[in-house]
Amino acid sequence: MIKAASILGYGVMLAGVLGLVFTKRFFSPSPFVLVPQACAVVLMIWARITFGRRSFHLAANPTAGGLVTTGPYRFIRHPIYTAVCLFCLPAVVAFWSWQAALFGGLILIGTLTRIFSEEALLRRQNPEYAKYSLRTWRMLPPLF
Repeated sequence: MIKAASILGYGVMLAGVLGLVFTKRFFSPSPFVLVPQACAVVLMIWARITFGRRSFHLAANPTAGGLVTTGPYRFIRHPIYTAVCLFCLPAVVAFWSWQAALFGGLILIGTLTRIFSEEALLRRQNPEYAKYSLRTWRMLPPLF
């Protein structure tokens, strides 16, 4: 059930991103959009390098090799999802409309579904995850 929810979350998140792309509400020449998007790319690359050679799974599926708690994972538990939201949110604001808000909402709902699914599986697989989650934020210190 948890893996199915994570696949659904991924699909919803992808639908939101593709909606922004296909309605041409994704890229803007504004520095208020470009700077956060550039920061999101840096965060994504840092997180992927830190995560190592582990692969992406469509369904939430904790990988072998133990819990990653270095790099950006030292501060936030989900830096890749944070990067996706940080990349998309400025575009939603810059191209504000009911469509942009809908796509932004889909991205956020899909991301949160993935986060909660992955955390449920990680708590089961890694006993140290509970302790790790007490000292880190999910996405946005100190809010969430």
